Amino acid sequence: MEVEEFLTAEQENEVIKAIREAEKNTSGEIRVHFENGPDHDALKRAQVIFHELGMDQTRFKNGILFYVAVDDHKFAVIGDQGIDEVVPDDFWESIKDEVISEFVKGDFTKGLVMGILHTGEKLKEFFPATDEDENELSDDISKNH
Repeated sequence: MEVEEFLTAEQENEVIKAIREAEKNTSGEIRVHFENGPDHDALKRAQVIFHELGMDQTRFKNGILFYVAVDDHKFAVIGDQGIDEVVPDDFWESIKDEVISEFVKGDFTKGLVMGILHTGEKLKEFFPATDEDENELSDDISKNH
């Protein structure tokens, strides 16, 4: 499957809307990245993309990346150091399980939206929004072909 075919424009807009909703109450920064590429370890690749997108440069070290390897059917979610220090040990695994439970049903949009909104709720606890918050990273979905 090609990256452009993974979600329709309308579905991508639903995901972006979820990112904006999740970020409304937190200083956390959420991004989604789709790509095709050689078979690889999704978690390691997500770490590379995380740095390529400058997600490790946020003020509070609270960036989160939802990474989807479209053609390999692989998914990873990672957070920066600030988040890893405060969320429960099983947090990323629970988000990953939630997303994948919808992916296996073929509902990629629902999986991403649920995972993003759940992540936003948790981030609100540890990184509440303040008056000085600014959107440090784009909400748009990034893609490599």
